[in-house]
Amino acid sequence: MTRLAAAFGKGPALVCFITAGDGNTSANLDALVEGGADVIELGMPFTDPMADGPAIQKANLRSLGAGTKTADIFRLAADFRARHPQVPLVLMGYANPMTIRGADWFAAQCAKAGVDGVICVDIPPEEDPELGPALRGAGVSLIRLATPTTDAARLPAVLEGSSGFLYYVSVAGITGMQQAAQASIEENVSRIKQSTQLPVAVGFGVRTPEQAADIARVADGVVVGSALVDLVGEHGTNAPGPLRELTAALAEAVHSAR
Repeated sequence: MTRLAAAFGKGPALVCFITAGDGNTSANLDALVEGGADVIELGMPFTDPMADGPAIQKANLRSLGAGTKTADIFRLAADFRARHPQVPLVLMGYANPMTIRGADWFAAQCAKAGVDGVICVDIPPEEDPELGPALRGAGVSLIRLATPTTDAARLPAVLEGSSGFLYYVSVAGITGMQQAAQASIEENVSRIKQSTQLPVAVGFGVRTPEQAADIARVADGVVVGSALVDLVGEHGTNAPGPLRELTAALAEAVHSAR
């Protein structure tokens, strides 16, 4: 069983996102695990993060301003894997940093560092050959995104070649700015689950334990990013404490639905 399958097999999973190179990333990652996160998403900083709202845009700029390179991200990932052998780690980002040296190189580095999955925001299913075969060949899950506009005609293409889990983006917009109505989330998650055995995790706009608990009752996972990234921006190198505290509250809310 893969680490991702084991994490989602326990019941609704809490998926926590922070940006690599923003603050003391190693300490921040440890704080998320200590708080009860089941899956970690580590953002790869990029100059034009088109799907992200102000919080993660600022985190990208802080990270890039500190000189973060792709090699640094893989070093953080490898060190995380050594400290936390069983916690799934997913890289999330954009095509340019993932493909600039070639998909095979990127996939091999992911496998070497112990990365479990990759979410590439701007490579659609139609362009799967750009990255998908290399990741699958290296044993790394390609985690795709579905949105409220992913209809019955489109969903099979999204699911084809996807593994690990499906990330349901609950709003047609950017991260951290608004949350979808619970009824819309329930309807769309139910519809998607009729077409796949993959766990469905819901993200974009989830900030509070109360929101997370509502979603955990209908989805297989809840993704929280901007609220955590805001804490790193606010507290800098002192962020681990606040991150641990918020993660613990979120984890209790999500796990209560098990």
